[in-house]
Amino acid sequence: MTATLFTLTFAVAAPFWALMILLPRWSWTARIIGSPLIVLPVVVIYGLLVVPALGAVLPAVAGPSLDGVRELLGTSDGAAAGWAHMIAFDLFVGRWAWMDSRGRGVPALVMAPVLVLTILLGPLGLAAYLGVRTRWPAPRAAAPQHLG
Repeated sequence: MTATLFTLTFAVAAPFWALMILLPRWSWTARIIGSPLIVLPVVVIYGLLVVPALGAVLPAVAGPSLDGVRELLGTSDGAAAGWAHMIAFDLFVGRWAWMDSRGRGVPALVMAPVLVLTILLGPLGLAAYLGVRTRWPAPRAAAPQHLG
């Protein structure tokens, strides 16, 4: 079952990445990616892997040590849970970057490699986007209307 959940983890996230990268201007992409619930399928997989092992997981994460984390992730269940954890957070960060980039007017051709980097090396993709977004300032909020 662990191998199946491991394989399923990216399979349930991949369609959302495909929408953001390949169909960024499609109206349905904005509707779908607009929901933070897109990460829910991966979160469910993570829960299926972690909840049964909570007795081993909690001590390792409550008082982390290199040996404790290595031991936790050094099993098939631990590696699959770690993978689900990464995929969920990478997707959430990618979603945020994609939505933020749309508000700033960052071109889709600029965002595509940033999103690919986020899929492959999450924190480096985030760093790349934080650099990219400095070139496209956020739109200013409309000035408040005064009556009278």
